Amino acid sequence: MDAAVSALFAQMLGPAFDTLPAPVRALHVAQGRQRYRGEVKVERGSGWLSRFFAAATHLPSAGTGPLCVEIVASPLEERWTRFIGGRAMPSRLWREDEILCERLGLARFGFRLAMEDEAIVWRVVRVHVFGLSLPARWFTGVGARESADGERYAFDVWASLPLVGLLVHYTGWLDVRNE
Repeated sequence: MDAAVSALFAQMLGPAFDTLPAPVRALHVAQGRQRYRGEVKVERGSGWLSRFFAAATHLPSAGTGPLCVEIVASPLEERWTRFIGGRAMPSRLWREDEILCERLGLARFGFRLAMEDEAIVWRVVRVHVFGLSLPARWFTGVGARESADGERYAFDVWASLPLVGLLVHYTGWLDVRNE
């Protein structure tokens, strides 16, 4: 696929991208600035290390309520800002070879994307914090799943660490019709 004309996730997934449910494709093919609204349920860990790591990566507070996601997309990168509970959680996504990279607060993650049951599954393959490379095996409890719930884009994102426990688990949906 030509990176100059193909959306970032279409580049990452190749021909499999076309087999995704319509709401997932719709969210990932849109270029420029898009804003989507939906609902989210957030669970957070309660230990002090969990709270520290969650703060360092701008993770949302626990609760259930409205969600607004603004995505500024080009073929080379996407900037996502999730507005949850009055707080912004920004991140930047880009491609390095076959790895989808995401900068989230002080951390930079590398994910391998896979197609499973008409969904995109994100699995951590590398992590850098403060420029230091950390073992990916420490982050097997970090991942995401994107799918469709009828006509809605659905997501399930989880992050837990050994010895720290749950950092965050958030699930919900977005209406992918552009505002």
